[in-house]
Amino acid sequence: MGRYCAECGDWCTNSDFSRNQRMKGEGYSRCKDCVSGYSQPPQPSYECGECYRTFNNQNELNMHIQVHRPRNVACPVCGDKRFRSGANAVQHVESGYCRGCAGADNARQQIYQYAQSKRAMQPYMTGTPLLTNGGYHDRVPDLPYQCRECAKSFRQLSQLMQHQDQKHNNLRMLQY
Repeated sequence: MGRYCAECGDWCTNSDFSRNQRMKGEGYSRCKDCVSGYSQPPQPSYECGECYRTFNNQNELNMHIQVHRPRNVACPVCGDKRFRSGANAVQHVESGYCRGCAGADNARQQIYQYAQSKRAMQPYMTGTPLLTNGGYHDRVPDLPYQCRECAKSFRQLSQLMQHQDQKHNNLRMLQY
């Protein structure tokens, strides 16, 4: 005597079901393999077209594909041509390690002012500097950048650029 497993559809004998599963009845019980997870359907794998490495999901593959990009993007401040994307070059400046900037806070202010001066960046800015006592406030807002496609806000321009690259496939958001 036996029945079909409700999950995998295989014909199984009564001994292939636990007592608890047998009590559920025909059409509701799962075999021991399905309950324990042994007969799970194969998970889709995502393969890199360059090196044929496989990944568990599309996001992991997208992150990996960056290693195959050429290092031909230059830093907008110091001119070093060693970055794989504009986001990486901006991240280099924001980190404060660029020899053209004096520290991360100064770099963040300079990048914000640079982004404000570029017409192409205006749709990505969350707002204009606040007015205080008749003059412009020099402080950079906490989240000055915003994705115009999904409205997510960012503290660093490099974060917005990486987001645009990974989530919306926009590699050339900012030309410098």
